[in-house]
Amino acid sequence: MKVIYTPAGIINSARPGQGILDVTTAGLEHILLDMTMFCSPWELEEFGKDKTKIGFRIRPETQTKPELLVSENPESLYSRMKPMLDQFQKANIDIPVAYAPHLLRNTKREDLNQLLFQLAQESIRVCGKAGCRYIIIAPLFSGIKQGQEWEANRAFYMKLADTAREENVVILLENQCRDVNGHMVRGICSDAVDAGNWIDQLNQAARETGDEERFGFCMDVGVCNLCGQNMQEFLSSIGSRLKAVVLRDCDGQKESSMLPFTCSGFGQTNTDWLGMIRGLRAISFDGQLILNLSTTASFFSPLLRPQLLQLTKAVGEYFKWQIQMEILLKKHKSIALFGAGNMCRNYMKCYGSTYPPLFTCDNNPRLWGTEFCGLEVRPPESLKCLPKDSVIFICNIYYREIEKQLRDLGIENDIQYFNDEYMPSFYFDRIERGE
Repeated sequence: MKVIYTPAGIINSARPGQGILDVTTAGLEHILLDMTMFCSPWELEEFGKDKTKIGFRIRPETQTKPELLVSENPESLYSRMKPMLDQFQKANIDIPVAYAPHLLRNTKREDLNQLLFQLAQESIRVCGKAGCRYIIIAPLFSGIKQGQEWEANRAFYMKLADTAREENVVILLENQCRDVNGHMVRGICSDAVDAGNWIDQLNQAARETGDEERFGFCMDVGVCNLCGQNMQEFLSSIGSRLKAVVLRDCDGQKESSMLPFTCSGFGQTNTDWLGMIRGLRAISFDGQLILNLSTTASFFSPLLRPQLLQLTKAVGEYFKWQIQMEILLKKHKSIALFGAGNMCRNYMKCYGSTYPPLFTCDNNPRLWGTEFCGLEVRPPESLKCLPKDSVIFICNIYYREIEKQLRDLGIENDIQYFNDEYMPSFYFDRIERGE
């Protein structure tokens, strides 16, 4: 599983050097290739209008002719992006996923679908040159009559399939919402069953020409939140078709892309992270996690950007860890626990029968030799006798302190922290022990 970070608000497309330096310094290894930085929804909204009246830039060498935009010359997309791509390559930054240009959610333009096809086709070609495996291409919606969405989009995506095959790129459809007079409503592919049927039919058509799987799905968590959807049910329906997930926070009412866990009210998060992670675990998701924090990044001073990116990396790794909790448990032949309290009890409730530990340890000498949740409680020194391929899971919130204690004891085994915050069920009554 790769954790990918969006460049919007972090990297300036015209002068990407400093942003790329911040990214590499923070240890971010994977970046989304966001083509909307070079052809934005607002540019598409103004396509064909008099640029002298809407504030577009003027060529400095002539001061008379408006600058030619990517929307006016889609074939120029790669040449516009190449300086940034070259710097990504020089900095050894991986680009697994790209995001093609798209329209505003509240657009009234009904004449841009052919332009969107040209831009999508050029975007796929850029992916091929950049070594990018996946590209998110939003479905067409503007100017399409109700009930004809599938026919229009089937033709759109199948026309792109040949280019995608040539460039070895997989096209990802994405769930959409629409802005209707300031209210967010469900759009195309917001129903997981319908979206899954679309992908299956597109892949079936692609296989008829001898192609492998050419289409998949990207779930935007922010869209699910804006549409008030149950993400666990959504993920269960979309299943293995899911190749990427966009993680972003919002208040469930207005469009924004906040760093996860930063948009909350009255002590409660506005996004159902619990349902999302449980859903991803249920389908054994091992695809691309895309963190979109463009709104958060725009709020922060550039002077604080290095620290923000360090936090962003920690958030990304946290999601990866929580989603892959069971995958982590499967990796080890034998397991020992440290802690004989609430976290240990939660471990035994959810994973004890499938991944039974050898024993558990605790610093409380009064517990040594007793049994807890069917496990013998031993002193910490007992961990020195573990086979080398055994892992120790610390079931205690003071895990950094305990890890240091175990290392000071000379224990060289792999040490992991167990705090499954998204397990299927919890004990809500806390263990209380007297002194």
